[in-house]
Amino acid sequence: YSGVDYGKKGADFTIALPRFKLGKVEDVAAKVVAQFQPDEHIESITHDKAFLHFQCKSTTVHALTHEAPSPCYGSNTSGEGKKVIIEYSSPNIAKSFHVGHLRSTIIGGFLANLYKSCGWEVISMNYLGDWGTQFGLIATGFQKYGSQEELEKDPIKHLFEIYVKVNKDAEADPEVKAEAGRWFKRMEEGDESALKNWRVWRALSVKKYTEEYERLNIQFDVYTGESMVGKEWQDKALARLDEMGLIDDVEGAKIVNLEKWKMGKAVIRKRDGTSIYLTRDIGGAIERYEKYKFDKMIYVVSSQQDLHLSQFFKVLELMQFPWAASLQHVNYGLVQGMSTRKGTVVFLDQIIKEAAQVMHEQMQKNEDKYAAIEDPERVALEIGITGVKIQDMAAKRINNYTFNWDRMKSFEGDTGPYLQYAHVRLSSLSRKNPHLLPLPPPSQIDTTSLAESAHAREIVFLLGTYPDVVKVALKTHEPSGVVTYAMRLSHAISSAWEALAVKGEEDLDKARARLWMYESARDVLGAAMRLLSIRPLERM
Repeated sequence: YSGVDYGKKGADFTIALPRFKLGKVEDVAAKVVAQFQPDEHIESITHDKAFLHFQCKSTTVHALTHEAPSPCYGSNTSGEGKKVIIEYSSPNIAKSFHVGHLRSTIIGGFLANLYKSCGWEVISMNYLGDWGTQFGLIATGFQKYGSQEELEKDPIKHLFEIYVKVNKDAEADPEVKAEAGRWFKRMEEGDESALKNWRVWRALSVKKYTEEYERLNIQFDVYTGESMVGKEWQDKALARLDEMGLIDDVEGAKIVNLEKWKMGKAVIRKRDGTSIYLTRDIGGAIERYEKYKFDKMIYVVSSQQDLHLSQFFKVLELMQFPWAASLQHVNYGLVQGMSTRKGTVVFLDQIIKEAAQVMHEQMQKNEDKYAAIEDPERVALEIGITGVKIQDMAAKRINNYTFNWDRMKSFEGDTGPYLQYAHVRLSSLSRKNPHLLPLPPPSQIDTTSLAESAHAREIVFLLGTYPDVVKVALKTHEPSGVVTYAMRLSHAISSAWEALAVKGEEDLDKARARLWMYESARDVLGAAMRLLSIRPLERM
Protein backbone atom coordinates (compact mmCIF):
# COMPACT_ATOMS: atom_id res chain seq x y z
CA TYR A 1 0.00 0.00 0.00
CA SER A 2 1.31 3.43 -0.87
CA GLY A 3 2.52 5.10 2.31
CA VAL A 4 2.71 1.86 4.30
CA ASP A 5 6.10 0.19 4.43
CA TYR A 6 7.98 -2.58 6.22
CA GLY A 7 8.68 -1.57 9.80
CA LYS A 8 11.58 0.72 10.62
CA LYS A 9 13.38 0.94 13.99
CA GLY A 10 12.18 -2.48 15.14
CA ALA A 11 8.49 -1.87 14.39
CA ASP A 12 6.33 -4.20 12.29
CA PHE A 13 5.10 -1.60 9.82
CA THR A 14 5.60 2.12 9.34
CA ILE A 15 3.26 4.74 7.91
CA ALA A 16 4.68 7.83 6.19
CA LEU A 17 2.10 10.49 7.06
CA PRO A 18 3.01 13.09 4.35
CA ARG A 19 1.92 10.61 1.66
CA PHE A 20 -1.70 10.77 2.85
CA LYS A 21 -2.05 14.57 2.58
CA LEU A 22 -4.39 14.69 5.61
CA GLY A 23 -3.16 18.03 6.91
CA LYS A 24 -0.32 19.10 9.19
CA VAL A 25 1.79 16.02 9.95
CA GLU A 26 2.31 16.90 13.66
CA ASP A 27 -1.44 17.43 14.22
CA VAL A 28 -2.45 14.21 12.44
CA ALA A 29 0.16 12.18 14.36
CA ALA A 30 -0.92 13.62 17.73
CA LYS A 31 -4.58 12.84 16.94
CA VAL A 32 -3.84 9.21 15.91
CA VAL A 33 -1.68 8.58 19.00
CA ALA A 34 -4.30 10.13 21.32
CA GLN A 35 -7.14 8.07 19.88
CA PHE A 36 -5.24 4.79 19.57
CA GLN A 37 -6.69 1.81 21.44
CA PRO A 38 -4.77 -1.50 21.49
CA ASP A 39 -6.82 -4.34 20.01
CA GLU A 40 -6.36 -8.01 19.05
CA HIS A 41 -4.10 -7.03 16.12
CA ILE A 42 -2.09 -3.90 17.09
CA GLU A 43 -0.52 -3.53 20.53
CA SER A 44 1.37 -0.23 20.31
CA ILE A 45 2.12 2.86 18.24
CA THR A 46 5.02 5.33 18.37
CA HIS A 47 5.37 8.70 16.68
CA ASP A 48 8.72 9.65 15.12
CA LYS A 49 8.82 12.91 13.09
CA ALA A 50 6.81 12.23 9.90
CA PHE A 51 6.32 8.54 10.68
CA LEU A 52 4.06 6.37 12.80
CA HIS A 53 5.49 2.98 13.78
CA PHE A 54 3.07 0.16 14.60
CA GLN A 55 3.72 -3.01 16.57
CA CYS A 56 1.51 -6.06 15.98
CA LYS A 57 0.38 -8.25 18.87
CA SER A 58 2.75 -11.21 19.14
CA THR A 59 0.02 -13.77 19.87
CA THR A 60 -1.88 -12.70 16.74
CA VAL A 61 1.28 -12.85 14.65
CA HIS A 62 1.91 -16.39 15.88
CA ALA A 63 -1.68 -17.41 15.21
CA LEU A 64 -0.80 -16.83 11.54
CA THR A 65 1.51 -19.83 11.63
CA HIS A 66 -1.56 -21.96 12.29
CA GLU A 67 -2.87 -21.02 8.88
CA ALA A 68 -0.64 -23.69 7.35
CA PRO A 69 0.92 -21.89 4.35
CA SER A 70 -0.01 -24.40 1.66
CA PRO A 71 1.30 -24.10 -1.92
CA CYS A 72 -1.62 -21.76 -2.70
CA TYR A 73 -0.90 -19.46 0.28
CA GLY A 74 -0.50 -15.91 -0.99
CA SER A 75 -2.65 -16.45 -4.06
CA ASN A 76 -6.05 -14.76 -4.36
CA THR A 77 -9.11 -14.74 -6.59
CA SER A 78 -9.18 -11.02 -7.47
CA GLY A 79 -8.96 -11.80 -11.20
CA GLU A 80 -11.50 -14.62 -11.31
CA GLY A 81 -13.46 -14.68 -14.55
CA LYS A 82 -11.01 -12.28 -16.27
CA LYS A 83 -8.63 -13.00 -19.12
CA VAL A 84 -5.24 -11.41 -19.79
CA ILE A 85 -2.91 -11.82 -22.75
CA ILE A 86 0.74 -11.20 -21.89
CA GLU A 87 3.02 -10.78 -24.88
CA TYR A 88 6.68 -11.16 -24.04
CA SER A 89 10.12 -12.37 -25.17
CA SER A 90 9.32 -11.94 -28.88
CA PRO A 91 12.78 -12.43 -30.43
CA ASN A 92 13.45 -11.96 -34.13
CA ILE A 93 14.00 -15.19 -36.01
CA ALA A 94 17.40 -15.11 -37.73
CA LYS A 95 18.60 -12.14 -35.70
CA SER A 96 20.42 -12.28 -32.38
CA PHE A 97 18.52 -12.98 -29.16
CA HIS A 98 19.89 -9.99 -27.30
CA VAL A 99 19.71 -9.31 -23.58
CA GLY A 100 16.69 -7.06 -24.09
CA HIS A 101 14.76 -10.15 -25.16
CA LEU A 102 16.08 -11.93 -22.06
CA ARG A 103 14.71 -9.15 -19.81
CA SER A 104 11.34 -9.33 -21.56
CA THR A 105 11.32 -13.13 -21.09
CA ILE A 106 12.16 -12.95 -17.38
CA ILE A 107 9.73 -10.11 -16.55
CA GLY A 108 6.97 -11.59 -18.74
CA GLY A 109 7.35 -15.02 -17.11
CA PHE A 110 6.97 -13.37 -13.71
CA LEU A 111 3.83 -11.47 -14.80
CA ALA A 112 2.25 -14.64 -16.21
CA ASN A 113 2.78 -16.43 -12.87
CA LEU A 114 1.60 -13.39 -10.92
CA TYR A 115 -1.68 -13.03 -12.82
CA LYS A 116 -2.34 -16.78 -12.54
CA SER A 117 -1.81 -16.62 -8.78
CA CYS A 118 -4.43 -13.84 -8.63
CA GLY A 119 -7.07 -15.93 -10.40
CA TRP A 120 -6.74 -14.56 -13.95
CA GLU A 121 -6.89 -16.78 -17.01
CA VAL A 122 -3.50 -16.10 -18.60
CA ILE A 123 -2.49 -16.52 -22.23
CA SER A 124 1.30 -16.30 -22.55
CA MET A 125 2.07 -15.19 -26.07
CA ASN A 126 5.36 -15.05 -27.95
CA TYR A 127 5.03 -12.65 -30.89
CA LEU A 128 8.00 -13.61 -33.04
CA GLY A 129 9.74 -11.25 -35.43
CA ASP A 130 9.18 -13.73 -38.26
CA TRP A 131 8.30 -11.36 -41.11
CA GLY A 132 9.80 -8.41 -42.89
CA THR A 133 12.38 -7.56 -45.51
CA GLN A 134 15.13 -9.43 -43.60
CA PHE A 135 13.48 -12.67 -44.77
CA GLY A 136 13.87 -11.56 -48.34
CA LEU A 137 17.56 -11.07 -47.57
CA ILE A 138 17.88 -14.49 -45.89
CA ALA A 139 16.07 -16.20 -48.77
CA THR A 140 18.51 -14.57 -51.20
CA GLY A 141 21.47 -15.47 -48.95
CA PHE A 142 20.30 -19.05 -48.35
CA GLN A 143 20.72 -19.86 -52.05
CA LYS A 144 24.38 -18.85 -51.74
CA TYR A 145 25.36 -19.75 -48.13
CA GLY A 146 22.67 -22.14 -46.86
CA SER A 147 23.33 -25.67 -45.60
CA GLN A 148 20.46 -28.03 -44.76
CA GLU A 149 22.67 -29.91 -42.28
CA GLU A 150 23.68 -26.75 -40.38
CA LEU A 151 20.08 -25.55 -40.46
CA GLU A 152 18.79 -28.68 -38.76
CA LYS A 153 21.64 -28.70 -36.23
CA ASP A 154 21.06 -25.12 -35.01
CA PRO A 155 18.55 -23.15 -37.10
CA ILE A 156 18.80 -19.91 -35.11
CA LYS A 157 22.60 -19.78 -35.37
CA HIS A 158 22.75 -20.79 -39.04
CA LEU A 159 20.10 -18.28 -40.19
CA PHE A 160 21.87 -15.55 -38.23
CA GLU A 161 25.20 -16.40 -39.93
CA ILE A 162 23.52 -16.19 -43.35
CA TYR A 163 21.89 -12.89 -42.40
CA VAL A 164 25.27 -11.37 -41.42
CA LYS A 165 26.94 -12.55 -44.67
CA VAL A 166 24.15 -11.44 -46.99
CA ASN A 167 23.99 -8.03 -45.27
CA LYS A 168 27.65 -7.54 -46.16
CA ASP A 169 26.85 -8.51 -49.76
CA ALA A 170 23.95 -6.03 -49.82
CA GLU A 171 26.22 -3.20 -48.65
CA ALA A 172 28.60 -3.91 -51.53
CA ASP A 173 25.94 -4.61 -54.18
CA PRO A 174 22.59 -2.71 -54.24
CA GLU A 175 21.13 -5.45 -56.48
CA VAL A 176 21.19 -7.91 -53.53
CA LYS A 177 18.91 -5.57 -51.56
CA ALA A 178 16.62 -5.08 -54.55
CA GLU A 179 16.38 -8.86 -55.04
CA ALA A 180 15.57 -9.27 -51.31
CA GLY A 181 12.81 -6.65 -51.62
CA ARG A 182 11.29 -8.48 -54.61
CA TRP A 183 11.46 -11.78 -52.72
CA PHE A 184 9.66 -10.36 -49.66
CA LYS A 185 6.98 -8.83 -51.90
CA ARG A 186 6.35 -12.33 -53.31
CA MET A 187 6.06 -13.62 -49.74
CA GLU A 188 3.51 -10.91 -48.89
CA GLU A 189 1.54 -11.83 -52.01
CA GLY A 190 1.38 -15.46 -50.84
CA ASP A 191 3.67 -16.97 -53.51
CA GLU A 192 4.15 -20.56 -52.28
CA SER A 193 7.61 -20.97 -53.83
CA ALA A 194 8.81 -17.92 -51.86
CA LEU A 195 7.12 -19.10 -48.64
CA LYS A 196 8.20 -22.76 -48.63
CA ASN A 197 11.69 -22.31 -47.13
CA TRP A 198 10.50 -19.60 -44.75
CA ARG A 199 7.95 -22.02 -43.23
CA VAL A 200 10.69 -24.58 -42.52
CA TRP A 201 12.98 -21.92 -40.98
CA ARG A 202 10.20 -20.68 -38.74
CA ALA A 203 9.15 -24.15 -37.52
CA LEU A 204 12.75 -25.19 -36.77
CA SER A 205 13.44 -21.91 -34.92
CA VAL A 206 10.29 -22.24 -32.77
CA LYS A 207 11.29 -25.81 -31.85
CA LYS A 208 14.77 -24.64 -30.77
CA TYR A 209 13.39 -21.68 -28.79
CA THR A 210 10.85 -23.91 -27.00
CA GLU A 211 13.71 -26.11 -25.73
CA GLU A 212 15.65 -23.08 -24.49
CA TYR A 213 12.63 -21.51 -22.79
CA GLU A 214 11.99 -24.81 -20.99
CA ARG A 215 15.49 -24.58 -19.48
CA LEU A 216 14.56 -21.09 -18.27
CA ASN A 217 11.32 -22.48 -16.77
CA ILE A 218 9.23 -20.40 -19.18
CA GLN A 219 6.26 -21.80 -21.13
CA PHE A 220 4.21 -20.15 -23.86
CA ASP A 221 0.60 -20.97 -24.72
CA VAL A 222 0.79 -19.41 -28.17
CA TYR A 223 3.64 -18.85 -30.61
CA THR A 224 2.40 -16.22 -33.01
CA GLY A 225 4.27 -13.64 -35.05
CA GLU A 226 4.05 -10.77 -37.46
CA SER A 227 3.49 -13.29 -40.26
CA MET A 228 0.32 -14.59 -38.58
CA VAL A 229 -1.46 -11.24 -38.66
CA GLY A 230 -3.91 -11.80 -41.50
CA LYS A 231 -3.73 -9.31 -44.37
CA GLU A 232 -7.51 -8.90 -44.10
CA TRP A 233 -7.16 -7.50 -40.54
CA GLN A 234 -4.54 -5.01 -41.70
CA ASP A 235 -6.75 -4.00 -44.63
CA LYS A 236 -9.78 -3.64 -42.33
CA ALA A 237 -7.73 -1.44 -40.00
CA LEU A 238 -6.57 0.77 -42.90
CA ALA A 239 -10.11 1.01 -44.27
CA ARG A 240 -11.46 2.07 -40.86
CA LEU A 241 -8.70 4.68 -40.45
CA ASP A 242 -9.50 5.98 -43.95
CA GLU A 243 -13.26 6.17 -43.28
CA MET A 244 -12.60 8.11 -40.08
CA GLY A 245 -10.41 10.58 -41.99
CA LEU A 246 -7.34 9.75 -39.92
CA ILE A 247 -4.97 8.93 -42.80
CA ASP A 248 -2.80 11.45 -44.65
CA ASP A 249 -1.06 10.59 -47.90
CA VAL A 250 2.55 11.80 -47.87
CA GLU A 251 4.50 11.08 -51.06
CA GLY A 252 2.71 7.76 -51.51
CA ALA A 253 3.10 6.63 -47.89
CA LYS A 254 0.10 6.52 -45.57
CA ILE A 255 0.52 8.18 -42.18
CA VAL A 256 -1.55 9.07 -39.10
CA ASN A 257 -0.64 12.48 -37.69
CA LEU A 258 -0.22 12.26 -33.91
CA GLU A 259 1.68 15.53 -33.42
CA LYS A 260 -1.24 16.93 -31.41
CA TRP A 261 -0.30 14.37 -28.71
CA LYS A 262 3.47 14.96 -29.17
CA MET A 263 3.88 11.52 -30.77
CA GLY A 264 5.02 12.58 -34.23
CA LYS A 265 3.69 10.96 -37.40
CA ALA A 266 2.95 7.23 -37.44
CA VAL A 267 3.66 5.53 -40.79
CA ILE A 268 0.97 2.92 -41.49
CA ARG A 269 1.92 1.77 -44.99
CA LYS A 270 5.11 2.26 -46.99
CA ARG A 271 5.28 3.74 -50.48
CA ASP A 272 5.68 0.34 -52.13
CA GLY A 273 2.43 -0.83 -50.50
CA THR A 274 4.05 -3.28 -48.05
CA SER A 275 2.98 -3.32 -44.43
CA ILE A 276 5.21 -2.23 -41.57
CA TYR A 277 5.52 -3.19 -37.92
CA LEU A 278 2.88 -0.72 -36.68
CA THR A 279 0.26 -1.84 -39.22
CA ARG A 280 0.80 -5.45 -38.22
CA ASP A 281 0.57 -4.55 -34.52
CA ILE A 282 -2.74 -2.74 -35.06
CA GLY A 283 -4.18 -5.55 -37.19
CA GLY A 284 -2.89 -8.11 -34.68
CA ALA A 285 -4.52 -6.38 -31.69
CA ILE A 286 -7.90 -6.21 -33.47
CA GLU A 287 -7.63 -9.87 -34.48
CA ARG A 288 -6.68 -10.89 -30.91
CA TYR A 289 -9.63 -9.08 -29.39
CA GLU A 290 -12.01 -10.76 -31.83
CA LYS A 291 -10.50 -14.16 -31.03
CA TYR A 292 -9.90 -13.97 -27.26
CA LYS A 293 -12.18 -11.16 -25.95
CA PHE A 294 -9.48 -10.31 -23.39
CA ASP A 295 -10.03 -8.01 -20.38
CA LYS A 296 -6.44 -6.80 -20.50
CA MET A 297 -3.47 -7.17 -22.85
CA ILE A 298 0.06 -6.46 -21.65
CA TYR A 299 3.09 -5.87 -23.90
CA VAL A 300 6.43 -6.47 -22.14
CA VAL A 301 8.71 -4.37 -24.33
CA SER A 302 11.85 -2.28 -23.73
CA SER A 303 11.51 1.41 -22.86
CA GLN A 304 13.34 2.13 -26.15
CA GLN A 305 9.99 1.30 -27.78
CA ASP A 306 7.97 3.74 -25.63
CA LEU A 307 7.10 5.95 -28.61
CA HIS A 308 6.11 3.02 -30.83
CA LEU A 309 3.77 1.61 -28.14
CA SER A 310 2.29 5.07 -27.44
CA GLN A 311 1.57 5.56 -31.16
CA PHE A 312 0.11 2.06 -31.44
CA PHE A 313 -2.23 2.52 -28.44
CA LYS A 314 -3.23 6.05 -29.55
CA VAL A 315 -4.15 4.91 -33.08
CA LEU A 316 -6.40 2.17 -31.64
CA GLU A 317 -7.98 4.73 -29.30
CA LEU A 318 -8.63 7.08 -32.26
CA MET A 319 -10.23 4.15 -34.07
CA GLN A 320 -12.71 4.14 -31.15
CA PHE A 321 -12.18 0.58 -29.97
CA PRO A 322 -13.43 0.57 -26.36
CA TRP A 323 -10.94 -2.19 -25.44
CA ALA A 324 -7.97 0.02 -26.45
CA ALA A 325 -8.03 1.38 -22.88
CA SER A 326 -7.20 -2.11 -21.55
CA LEU A 327 -3.82 -2.30 -23.34
CA GLN A 328 -0.77 -1.81 -21.15
CA HIS A 329 2.92 -1.38 -21.87
CA VAL A 330 5.19 -2.85 -19.16
CA ASN A 331 8.58 -1.39 -20.05
CA TYR A 332 12.11 -1.95 -18.76
CA GLY A 333 15.60 -0.46 -18.98
CA LEU A 334 18.74 -1.72 -20.68
CA VAL A 335 21.24 -4.36 -19.58
CA GLN A 336 24.86 -3.41 -19.99
CA GLY A 337 27.91 -5.62 -19.91
CA MET A 338 26.39 -9.03 -20.52
CA SER A 339 29.02 -10.71 -22.62
CA THR A 340 30.41 -14.21 -22.24
CA ARG A 341 34.09 -14.89 -21.64
CA LYS A 342 34.41 -15.48 -25.37
CA GLY A 343 32.91 -12.13 -26.32
CA THR A 344 29.53 -10.62 -27.08
CA VAL A 345 26.36 -12.56 -26.38
CA VAL A 346 24.42 -13.26 -29.53
CA PHE A 347 22.20 -16.23 -28.67
CA LEU A 348 20.05 -17.23 -25.72
CA ASP A 349 21.74 -20.61 -25.40
CA GLN A 350 25.10 -18.81 -24.92
CA ILE A 351 23.71 -17.04 -21.85
CA ILE A 352 22.27 -20.29 -20.44
CA LYS A 353 25.47 -22.29 -21.07
CA GLU A 354 27.69 -19.57 -19.61
CA ALA A 355 25.50 -19.26 -16.48
CA ALA A 356 25.64 -23.04 -15.93
CA GLN A 357 29.39 -23.22 -16.58
CA VAL A 358 30.28 -20.31 -14.28
CA MET A 359 28.19 -21.88 -11.50
CA HIS A 360 29.61 -25.37 -12.10
CA GLU A 361 33.17 -24.06 -11.71
CA GLN A 362 32.16 -22.29 -8.49
CA MET A 363 30.61 -25.49 -7.06
CA GLN A 364 33.69 -27.59 -7.90
CA LYS A 365 35.78 -25.43 -5.55
CA ASN A 366 34.26 -27.32 -2.59
CA GLU A 367 35.19 -30.93 -3.40
CA ASP A 368 33.35 -32.59 -0.48
CA LYS A 369 30.05 -30.84 -1.11
CA TYR A 370 30.40 -31.30 -4.86
CA ALA A 371 30.87 -35.07 -4.46
CA ALA A 372 27.58 -35.29 -2.51
CA ILE A 373 25.46 -33.63 -5.21
CA GLU A 374 23.35 -35.82 -7.44
CA ASP A 375 23.37 -34.52 -11.02
CA PRO A 376 25.68 -31.50 -10.45
CA GLU A 377 25.21 -30.28 -14.05
CA ARG A 378 21.46 -29.85 -13.55
CA VAL A 379 21.97 -28.15 -10.17
CA ALA A 380 24.60 -25.80 -11.66
CA LEU A 381 22.19 -24.92 -14.48
CA GLU A 382 19.34 -24.12 -12.05
CA ILE A 383 21.53 -22.04 -9.72
CA GLY A 384 23.13 -20.24 -12.68
CA ILE A 385 19.75 -19.35 -14.18
CA THR A 386 18.52 -18.24 -10.73
CA GLY A 387 21.58 -15.97 -10.51
CA VAL A 388 20.82 -14.39 -13.89
CA LYS A 389 17.12 -13.91 -13.08
CA ILE A 390 17.62 -12.44 -9.61
CA GLN A 391 20.19 -9.96 -10.90
CA ASP A 392 17.70 -8.93 -13.56
CA MET A 393 14.70 -8.55 -11.24
CA ALA A 394 16.40 -7.16 -8.11
CA ALA A 395 16.05 -3.48 -9.06
CA LYS A 396 13.08 -1.55 -10.46
CA ARG A 397 12.54 -2.79 -14.01
CA ILE A 398 12.79 0.68 -15.58
CA ASN A 399 16.39 1.02 -14.31
CA ASN A 400 19.31 0.19 -16.57
CA TYR A 401 21.72 -2.19 -14.88
CA THR A 402 25.17 -3.64 -15.50
CA PHE A 403 25.32 -7.42 -15.47
CA ASN A 404 28.07 -8.92 -13.33
CA TRP A 405 29.07 -12.60 -13.62
CA ASP A 406 30.94 -12.55 -10.26
CA ARG A 407 27.85 -11.28 -8.46
CA MET A 408 25.69 -13.85 -10.24
CA LYS A 409 27.69 -16.78 -8.84
CA SER A 410 28.10 -15.43 -5.28
CA PHE A 411 26.43 -17.29 -2.40
CA GLU A 412 26.59 -14.16 -0.25
CA GLY A 413 24.44 -11.04 -0.28
CA ASP A 414 21.20 -10.62 -2.18
CA THR A 415 21.94 -13.06 -5.00
CA GLY A 416 20.20 -15.97 -6.71
CA PRO A 417 22.54 -18.64 -5.26
CA TYR A 418 21.90 -17.24 -1.75
CA LEU A 419 18.15 -17.66 -2.29
CA GLN A 420 18.54 -21.25 -3.49
CA TYR A 421 20.84 -22.01 -0.55
CA ALA A 422 18.20 -20.70 1.91
CA HIS A 423 15.55 -22.96 0.35
CA VAL A 424 17.86 -26.00 0.35
CA ARG A 425 18.68 -25.49 4.05
CA LEU A 426 14.98 -25.35 4.92
CA SER A 427 14.28 -28.45 2.82
CA SER A 428 17.00 -30.41 4.63
CA LEU A 429 15.45 -29.98 8.09
CA SER A 430 12.78 -32.68 7.83
CA ARG A 431 15.34 -35.09 6.30
CA LYS A 432 17.71 -34.46 9.21
CA ASN A 433 15.02 -34.71 11.92
CA PRO A 434 12.88 -37.75 11.07
CA HIS A 435 12.13 -38.32 14.80
CA LEU A 436 9.91 -35.19 14.76
CA LEU A 437 7.78 -36.41 11.87
CA PRO A 438 4.96 -36.51 11.08
CA LEU A 439 4.23 -33.13 12.63
CA PRO A 440 0.87 -32.87 14.45
CA PRO A 441 -1.88 -30.63 12.96
CA PRO A 442 -1.06 -26.89 13.35
CA SER A 443 -3.70 -26.37 16.04
CA GLN A 444 -1.92 -28.94 18.22
CA ILE A 445 1.54 -27.38 17.94
CA ASP A 446 2.56 -25.40 21.00
CA THR A 447 3.98 -22.11 19.68
CA THR A 448 4.36 -20.36 23.05
CA SER A 449 8.14 -20.81 22.90
CA LEU A 450 8.20 -19.03 19.53
CA ALA A 451 6.30 -16.03 20.92
CA GLU A 452 9.27 -15.33 23.20
CA SER A 453 11.77 -15.12 20.31
CA ALA A 454 12.39 -11.93 18.32
CA HIS A 455 13.86 -14.09 15.52
CA ALA A 456 10.70 -16.20 15.26
CA ARG A 457 8.51 -13.12 15.45
CA GLU A 458 10.27 -11.57 12.45
CA ILE A 459 9.96 -14.75 10.36
CA VAL A 460 6.29 -15.20 11.20
CA PHE A 461 5.53 -11.53 10.55
CA LEU A 462 7.14 -11.84 7.12
CA LEU A 463 5.13 -14.99 6.38
CA GLY A 464 1.97 -13.09 7.25
CA THR A 465 2.79 -10.24 4.84
CA TYR A 466 3.30 -12.47 1.78
CA PRO A 467 -0.30 -12.21 0.44
CA ASP A 468 0.06 -8.41 0.45
CA VAL A 469 3.39 -8.63 -1.38
CA VAL A 470 1.57 -10.50 -4.17
CA LYS A 471 -1.25 -7.91 -4.32
CA VAL A 472 1.20 -4.99 -4.46
CA ALA A 473 3.18 -6.70 -7.25
CA LEU A 474 -0.03 -7.06 -9.28
CA LYS A 475 -0.63 -3.33 -8.90
CA THR A 476 2.91 -2.25 -9.82
CA HIS A 477 4.01 -5.06 -12.20
CA GLU A 478 7.33 -4.91 -10.33
CA PRO A 479 9.21 -8.18 -9.71
CA SER A 480 11.70 -6.29 -7.50
CA GLY A 481 9.20 -6.18 -4.59
CA VAL A 482 8.95 -9.98 -4.59
CA VAL A 483 12.76 -10.34 -4.82
CA THR A 484 13.18 -7.94 -1.86
CA TYR A 485 10.63 -9.95 0.12
CA ALA A 486 12.33 -13.30 -0.66
CA MET A 487 15.69 -11.84 0.41
CA ARG A 488 14.28 -10.41 3.67
CA LEU A 489 12.76 -13.79 4.50
CA SER A 490 16.03 -15.61 3.66
CA HIS A 491 18.05 -13.23 5.85
CA ALA A 492 15.56 -13.63 8.73
CA ILE A 493 15.87 -17.42 8.46
CA SER A 494 19.67 -17.22 8.40
CA SER A 495 19.67 -15.00 11.53
CA ALA A 496 17.40 -17.44 13.39
CA TRP A 497 19.20 -20.61 12.32
CA GLU A 498 21.46 -21.07 15.34
CA ALA A 499 19.34 -19.34 17.98
CA LEU A 500 16.34 -21.49 17.03
CA ALA A 501 18.05 -24.75 16.09
CA VAL A 502 15.90 -27.82 15.47
CA LYS A 503 18.59 -30.51 15.53
CA GLY A 504 19.88 -31.04 19.05
CA GLU A 505 16.90 -29.38 20.78
CA GLU A 506 15.93 -31.77 23.57
CA ASP A 507 12.53 -30.21 24.29
CA LEU A 508 10.50 -31.93 21.55
CA ASP A 509 7.62 -29.42 21.74
CA LYS A 510 10.07 -26.60 21.05
CA ALA A 511 11.76 -28.58 18.27
CA ARG A 512 8.41 -29.32 16.59
CA ALA A 513 7.29 -25.69 16.83
CA ARG A 514 10.54 -24.57 15.20
CA LEU A 515 10.36 -27.22 12.49
CA TRP A 516 6.77 -26.20 11.79
CA MET A 517 7.81 -22.55 11.45
CA TYR A 518 10.74 -23.42 9.15
CA GLU A 519 8.54 -25.67 6.98
CA SER A 520 6.04 -22.81 6.66
CA ALA A 521 8.93 -20.53 5.70
CA ARG A 522 10.11 -23.07 3.10
CA ASP A 523 6.60 -23.17 1.55
CA VAL A 524 6.34 -19.39 1.35
CA LEU A 525 9.91 -18.87 0.10
CA GLY A 526 9.28 -21.58 -2.52
CA ALA A 527 6.04 -19.85 -3.58
CA ALA A 528 7.86 -16.51 -3.98
CA MET A 529 10.60 -18.20 -6.03
CA ARG A 530 8.06 -19.95 -8.28
CA LEU A 531 6.34 -16.59 -8.79
CA LEU A 532 9.71 -15.37 -10.11
CA SER A 533 9.77 -18.47 -12.40
CA ILE A 534 12.64 -19.99 -10.39
CA ARG A 535 12.64 -23.72 -9.67
CA PRO A 536 13.41 -24.08 -5.92
CA LEU A 537 16.04 -26.76 -5.26
CA GLU A 538 15.75 -29.38 -2.49
CA ARG A 539 19.47 -30.26 -2.46
CA MET A 540 22.68 -28.68 -3.68
